[in-house]
Amino acid sequence: MPWDAKDTMNLREDFVRDAATQAVPFSELCRKYKITRQTGYKWLGRHKSEGVDGLADRSRRPHHSPTRSPEHIEALVLDLRCQHGWGGRKIAQRLRDLGQTEVPAPATITEILRRHGMIDEQASRQRQHWQRFEHEHPNSLWQMDFKGDFPTLESGRCAPLTVIDDHSRYNIVLSACSRTTTQVVQEALEQAFRCYGLPSRINTDNGAPWGSPSAPGQFTELAVWLIRLGIHVSYSRPYHPQTNGKDERFHRSLKAEVLQRHAFSTHEHVQQALDRWRQVYNTERPHEALGMATPITRYACSLSRMPDRLPEPEYESGDEVLLVNSSGVVRFRGEKLKLSIALKGLHVAARPSEDEDGVIEFWFAHQRVEKLDLKEPKP
Repeated sequence: MPWDAKDTMNLREDFVRDAATQAVPFSELCRKYKITRQTGYKWLGRHKSEGVDGLADRSRRPHHSPTRSPEHIEALVLDLRCQHGWGGRKIAQRLRDLGQTEVPAPATITEILRRHGMIDEQASRQRQHWQRFEHEHPNSLWQMDFKGDFPTLESGRCAPLTVIDDHSRYNIVLSACSRTTTQVVQEALEQAFRCYGLPSRINTDNGAPWGSPSAPGQFTELAVWLIRLGIHVSYSRPYHPQTNGKDERFHRSLKAEVLQRHAFSTHEHVQQALDRWRQVYNTERPHEALGMATPITRYACSLSRMPDRLPEPEYESGDEVLLVNSSGVVRFRGEKLKLSIALKGLHVAARPSEDEDGVIEFWFAHQRVEKLDLKEPKP
């Protein structure tokens, strides 16, 4: 049985003195001090060669660690961590992508980071693991949102606009914005559409400028513009940000790898940092949800191109086409329906519902705007 750590040195000194007197047999002396004969001889030998200092505990760390990662690999691991803030799996994959042949396991890389004090243990314990689903093809769905704004030293607050392709996690838009208006978003999206083509659908939350917080369900100017381009518009469920989970996760990476690591003087300074990181994110940074592939390996531009002119909506021959007045209202069979002020001067179609008898649905282009139940009694 080992000695109590709090008075180990005193006990060892007492043992050595008692052994020197030879008053009791050595085996009995070892039993008295609750140690083995082997341990007893060890302490006698150390005392003989080194004196009292030889009775102190020694490090059990081996003088040589043949399985330890080479120093140049450890240096690369630490450099990637400093540059990007990545964890073990991403660093391991990036080292392989760079052609390294002695790449440690992700768990070993994590230990290297921990040994060098580069892991926040509390943050590591709090890390979330979300299960996500993805669309089968690129451009089937884009997720869009503003990252929470933050101050710059000279240019006021900055709110990055972000757009992520659901299938590939490819970052389509990453723009440092001073305002969160329809015009700002539309200009950024138009540039993205001309570069990458049109997605089938865009999902956002319900806040401005994409949603209408004061009148949930009513189209905004931005939504009308997207629908006229042939894009389906959808909104996350209220208080369920995980509906836009991939963009939310992108924001976490953006915050950890860029925004928390720099102080910015101007919006131009922010944009320069965003552009550098976007290149790394899309083409170098391994993505765990993609099997450690990079987003660019899963992304391809849309075959649906941005038109030169905004097309007018087209309707079926059996539809009853109605003009939305300047108040965003249409009249139908003596009823007045408030649709959206963003639809003023445009035409919508009224057609019977295929799923509900006695229900009329109102459509703007390919997207349903409202429905009217003719069976309900009038007030």
